[in-house]
Formats: sequence, structure tokens, C-alpha cells
Amino acid sequence: MKVTTIKECLDEKDSQGGEIVAAKVNGRPVDLNTPLTKDSKIEGISIHSPEGLEILRHSTSHLMAQAVKELYPEVRITIGPSIAEGFYYDFDYSRPFTPEDLAKIEEKMRALAKEDIPIIRREMSKGDAIKLFDKMGETYKTEIIRELPEEAVSLYQQGNFTDLCRGPHLPSTAGVRSFKLLSTAGAYWRGDEKNKMLQRIYGTAFPTEAELDNYLNKLEEIKKRDHRKLGRELDLFSIQDEIGAGLILWHPKGALIRKSIEDFWREEHLRHDYDLLYTPHVARLDLWKTSGHTEFYQANMYSPIEVEGQDFQLKPMNCPFHIMIYKTKIHSYRDLPIRWAELGTVYRYERSGVLHGLLRVRGFTQDDAHIFCRPDQLEKEITSILDFTVDILKTFGFDRYDIYLSTRPEKFVGSMENWEKATTALCKALEMKGLAYQIDPGEGVFYGPKIDIKIKDVLDRAWQCTTIQVDFNLPERFSLSYVGEDGVPHQPIMIHRALMGSLERFFGILVEHYAGAFPLWLSPVQVRVLPITEKQNEYAGEVKTLLSREGIRVKVDSRSEKIGYKIREAQMEKVPYMFVVGGREAESRSVSVRMRKDGDIGTMPLASAIEKVKKEILIYQSTK
Repeated sequence: MKVTTIKECLDEKDSQGGEIVAAKVNGRPVDLNTPLTKDSKIEGISIHSPEGLEILRHSTSHLMAQAVKELYPEVRITIGPSIAEGFYYDFDYSRPFTPEDLAKIEEKMRALAKEDIPIIRREMSKGDAIKLFDKMGETYKTEIIRELPEEAVSLYQQGNFTDLCRGPHLPSTAGVRSFKLLSTAGAYWRGDEKNKMLQRIYGTAFPTEAELDNYLNKLEEIKKRDHRKLGRELDLFSIQDEIGAGLILWHPKGALIRKSIEDFWREEHLRHDYDLLYTPHVARLDLWKTSGHTEFYQANMYSPIEVEGQDFQLKPMNCPFHIMIYKTKIHSYRDLPIRWAELGTVYRYERSGVLHGLLRVRGFTQDDAHIFCRPDQLEKEITSILDFTVDILKTFGFDRYDIYLSTRPEKFVGSMENWEKATTALCKALEMKGLAYQIDPGEGVFYGPKIDIKIKDVLDRAWQCTTIQVDFNLPERFSLSYVGEDGVPHQPIMIHRALMGSLERFFGILVEHYAGAFPLWLSPVQVRVLPITEKQNEYAGEVKTLLSREGIRVKVDSRSEKIGYKIREAQMEKVPYMFVVGGREAESRSVSVRMRKDGDIGTMPLASAIEKVKKEILIYQSTK
């Protein structure tokens, strides 16, 4: 009897002409060469689908491992998954891989792909698999197999290379065509710094060369926009070993931008009926024991500091401080909701290997707020926060985002009933506002579920910013109450929320989103006045005085340099407006206006030029 394979039951292409690389049988992904033994529902997986792209990248990762083993036989292989934008594989090798190594590996991969080597799935018992990998000297594979709960495992073989894998994979190596090895890094086995350091190779793969080229061009653009590079070039901030990794020094220009962000943030919170708070950077350790942070968040906290026989803790969160302010008086149901906001600096331990410029730091300022409300106010407060969030993000130039509802993690506190109430309230608020969202199972914080909003930047990258968390737990731990309409105490609900996340991270995102060319209202220098000769310095000073009186941030470049040089420097520093003044401008009390984007836009009366700048600065207010 002839055995039919999945491949024989499907077309080679999908309806758009994309290659079918695997299939789902009754919803389970399988290889195309899987035998079909009974009537089943079969769906082809296109290479252009998310599942198909993952299979392509996983197969490319195996092809890379095969190439590495053929070029460097002494290497031992570990794991090689597909990831969000590509794949990686970790190798145990005596030295780091060099760019020359990557070029050789790529060349070998292309040769192996051209050989059209069949990729064959094999299944065997755990015992036999351990013997096989022991014989090959692949000790990392045997370690993994021993920990698997199944009694049988699946292997994939392509030529003389065999790897442990669940699959599915492409039918042959010929399916890997458009790929690129990108970089190398060190990585501890299983992410544990107590284990051996391995050598990781990152790469990416796409169905077509055009898609690969687009992605590589995007990577080049990302390099140009790197906030660490632009931070140095534009003199915005620095991180210095003498100070400590993950701790930010804000330079004058960066500090001016930060001030603009903070001023706007405070004004908007006052306009939305929040009150502002300031709280200390340290507190007695007992506070964090009561909050549960020492139990659930210890790994991210610094060691306590002993002061006069008492242990104090650098704060990782602002919430316990706000709670203690709430407890200073008795509250009535009429007082609620209470909305308190703080730009609070917190300190969290991060391993040096994960620190990344402004995006992952050890000390940062949260745009934090806590709302204490009654149960009947919960949904309205969440919808108000969502509206506020959309307005704030739009003001900074972000109007695209992905929204996630993160549910109960394995390690949590509080009752199941309260978790259900909180999750339901978040769902209803999102649905009421018509906001599409995805469930992110198990990613809630230990004290409650949350909404996470990831903004999309100009390069379509997603960045975690806004979080809205419902908390029944801390009010219970701290015995919070309000006097209800019935005259007896009731427990309030607490909402934790941050709109931008942290000022450091948000600033880094802004730098990369705008490539350092900030919108006028955020720019540290909004106008630079450029006198052509020293004779116009006096008039340039008058121009500066008038601009300053209108609240416009202005500098005069009075150096005895050629005007072309001054203009180029202002362009390099991404100054939005340049007012060039020569003899004619001084005589007629006008300025020759140049813009960062549009270049020379002509001469206009000084009053008109000032009014033009003022109107553009105020444009952002129209988004509120």
C-alpha cells in the first residue's frame, strides 16, 4: 500500500504564489514529508506567514550550525532558536568568532543550501538519543535530553549533521536562500552567569532577497539613529565608568529637553485633576517587607544600607510612599478617586550584560501615578487613563501602538476573585474605547493584571512605554480604607500607571524616533542667530533678547567664522531655525530664515519671523 505524505495533499504554492513550507494537521504543525495515516484536516503553512517565517529561520539556524561544525569540528553545539527578527545559535568554542569567521560560515551555508540536502525527521527513545549525542561528544544535547519529560525525542538530520529539535523544518536546505549573519556575542549557557560563556551568532533570513535587503537597510538606519551615538554627537548625555554603569549624566542640552518633557507632563497632570507628590529615594527596609517587594522583587533590589542599626533600602518603586501618604488621614467615599502623580527616581539592579544606553539602566525616573478609587469608579478611571495616554503619546509623535492585556503569572498574591475582577475591568475599558488588544498570558505583575502599550516608532519598532496595573493586594497589605456611604470602612482599589514608562527610556526612544532632530517645542536650541560678520553682533544680540522674551530658546554664534561654516554646524547639531543676519537685515530689522528641513525660506521682518516660530512651538498643544 502506498503511503501518502502531507506534501502530496497540498499545492506547492499558496493563493498568492508563496511557497508552502510545512503544514498543520488537525491544528498541529508538521513537516511536509510527514506520512498521512488517517483522514485529517490539512492546512498549508506559507513561507510568508508568521509560522512559515519562523520555520524558515529555525531551519537557517540549523544550516548555520551544520556549516560551523564542518568548518570547526571541535565546536560543540547547544541551542539555536528563531527569534523575533531572525535567529541565533550558541556554540561552545575556545575563542570568539570573528567577522572573517562569519564570512566563511556564510559561504559554507550557501554551498550547503545549493546541495539541496534533504532535512529528515527521526524519532528515537531518550536512551538511544543520549547514546547518539554522547558518541558525537555533544554533551549539551545530552543534558537537555535528560531533562525532557517525554520518553521519545525527535531529531533532524541533514547530511552528516544531526540536531535535537521538535520541528517542523523545511523539506531541504535548498529552501534557505536569502539570509545574512549579523553579529556575535557572548552568552552564558542557559543564561546563568555561573555557567560557561558560549559564543552566540545572530542572523536573519527572509523568503526573498528584496525583503532581506529592506531589513538590512533598516538595520543601517537603526545604526544611524542609535541614541548612544547621537547622544555623544549632540552632547545630550553620557554614561561614565567613574560614575557607574547604568547611571545617566544629563548634559545641558539633554537636560533642557528633559525639562520640556517634565514641564509638559506636570501641566497635563494638573489639568487632568492629579495632585503632585515628591518622595524620598530611600526608606526603611520594613516598608518593602510590608509591600511584598522583598519577597517577590528581591532580585531587582540593591542590598540594604545600615544606618544607626536600621536597614534602609534604595527604592525600586514609588508606590509604598504614596500609600503611606494616603494613610496620614481618614478618607471618605466622597474623597475618591484620589489621583497622585510623581516623577520619582527609582533604583533597580540590572546585570551589566543587559544594560543598554538609556533603554536599560540602573537608576531612572518614572512618570508614575497612583489612583485610589472605589470599585464602582474602576472602569471609568481606566478609560480616562487610556484617553490621557493616547493624548500624551500623540503629542510626542506616536499614534501607532500594540496593546497587550497581561494576565495572572504563576507567582502571585491576592485572591483569584480579585484577579478576575481586575482583569475584567481592564478588558471592559479597552473594549469601551474600541482599542484592539492581545492577551499576554502570565505576564502580569505579582500583585495584579495590567495593560501594556507598546508604541511604534518611525521604523516600525515596538517600544514598551505605558503600563496600567490594577492592584487589590497592596491596599490589603497596608490596611488601606475609606469610610463608605454606609459609615463603615471599605478597602479602596489602587491603580498603578506610567504613561511614558521612564524618562530615560522614553528620551532614548525619542532620540531614535526623530534621529536627534527633535520637534521645535522639544529642541534644546530652537533658534540660532548667525551674524555674517562682527559688525552684526550687536543686532544679533537684540534678536536674541526679543526671542528670549517670548520664551524661545536661542543662542548666538558670534564666532569669527565664515557663515557657511556656522550654517553647517547648526545643521549638524539639528537646530530647527537659523536666523542669518547681515548688513541689510540689520538695517531693515529683518532676518534671513533658514530651516533645518527646508533650507533657506527667505528674508522676513523680525517680528514675523518670531511669530512664525512661536506658532510652530504651540502646534503641539492642538493635539491635547
